[in-house]
Amino acid sequence: MKVLVSHPTGNANVRAIAKGLAEAGNLHSFYTTIATFPDTTLDLLARLPGLSELKRRNFDPEIQARTHTYPWLEMGRMISNKAGFKSLTAHESGVFCIDKVYHSLDRYVASQLPGLQKSGLNVVYAYEDGALETFRQAKKLGITCVYELPIAFWETSRKLLLEEAARLPEWSETLAGGISDSEKKLQRKSMELDLADIIVTPGSFVADSLGTLALEKKLVVSPFGSPENNLSTKKTRRNNRPLRVLFAGSMGQRKGLADLFEAIKILDTDEIELVVLGSLLRELSFYRNKLTRFTYEPTRPHADVLTLMRSCDVFCLPSIVEGRALVIQEAMSQGLPVIITANTGGRDLVIDGGTGFEVPIRSPGAIAEKLRWFLDNTDQLDQMSINAQRHAASYSWAGYTNKIILEIEKYQKNCLANDSSQYVG
Repeated sequence: MKVLVSHPTGNANVRAIAKGLAEAGNLHSFYTTIATFPDTTLDLLARLPGLSELKRRNFDPEIQARTHTYPWLEMGRMISNKAGFKSLTAHESGVFCIDKVYHSLDRYVASQLPGLQKSGLNVVYAYEDGALETFRQAKKLGITCVYELPIAFWETSRKLLLEEAARLPEWSETLAGGISDSEKKLQRKSMELDLADIIVTPGSFVADSLGTLALEKKLVVSPFGSPENNLSTKKTRRNNRPLRVLFAGSMGQRKGLADLFEAIKILDTDEIELVVLGSLLRELSFYRNKLTRFTYEPTRPHADVLTLMRSCDVFCLPSIVEGRALVIQEAMSQGLPVIITANTGGRDLVIDGGTGFEVPIRSPGAIAEKLRWFLDNTDQLDQMSINAQRHAASYSWAGYTNKIILEIEKYQKNCLANDSSQYVG
């Protein structure tokens, strides 16, 4: 089995599957827009002021020899963002918008498939919004199509977010593409799903969002891995300071930030310090008008995020819709018990009262109740911190990739067996 993986920007799960396939001897090639590797020219450039964004495109040397880049539109997007040329990156319409970056790489990969098949390629592995042309060409060539869907299918997401726009209209601008995607973009997502032979999801929330659409597909549920942690390090809360409650993610109502703000208002206490780490979706004054007292922390490199997490006591993410929010496992790996909704995709991470609590979506009162529980039970924080670390550590990237590889191999063998039986018959 030889697999091509395609993703324009790369993230933790993309890196994991590409590396896992390479280690198993199954990676045919990896296609992306920009990739840096240790001690290369791009890696050196990433150390210069103004080019630190390149650090986020660093991949494991294990896949370097099999990596192919198609950087032109993505370079334009990065430069436009840095220069503040918003019209060039406008949602779906800008010449360097993220959608066009995805589509450009998708077309490029599709154009390469006939030649790559001659060197043994028999599986393509692609992602939402960047798979359509690749899958169309793969189908013509008899190549297996694997579709990783890291967030709830668009029909579920759109329904939930439109309800949020009606419930909290002042926060609707923070819902971004979730409610403003064009019909053409939504149809593209459906066509990608229809062409897939195998669908990979990180949890039951995403899998359930597919409903009957996945009945004739092979569905693989494989949870993401957690960062490595040091279980020998006991996290102890400092005395005589407020309970530090962390929210991390894009600062919008898709992630339930308005409900968390309301919960803090309900409690109305100096015993809690809310720390909000994330990217602004509106001006900071908008958030200050909704809740005056919170500590804002801008985005930063991953290692610094983990450091900030270790300075906090509890992690809260009351999301309305996600896939599987990796940040939950990151927080738990640093010793933070959690308050989350099932819609984060992390229901299996919650051992009630052991690693944290699950609350319903759209329930500031329930969030406030659990925060009050932590205030009233600070003596349990140390043990819950240890529990959270241990539970997070049970999810590894090796486990994530191994399950996916095994299920693709099973599918390939079944297809060969079926083809053989039909031929004999």
